[in-house]
Amino acid sequence: MPIIHVHMLEGRTLDLKRSLVESMTEAVTKSLNVKPEAVRIILHDMAKNNYAIAGVLESEKK
Repeated sequence: MPIIHVHMLEGRTLDLKRSLVESMTEAVTKSLNVKPEAVRIILHDMAKNNYAIAGVLESEKK
């Protein structure tokens, strides 16, 4: 049973998330030869103040 964790910044719509998990499930079923029911995807929405690049919080970027 493949388990996929996706970490992304908050703000994406439910429709975008739905599209993502559908596409990922299709890719995993084809590449690993498993049934869609075996695929688990966990979405982690990160607040922009909990993510930084080069010492700058994403929430503080201009």
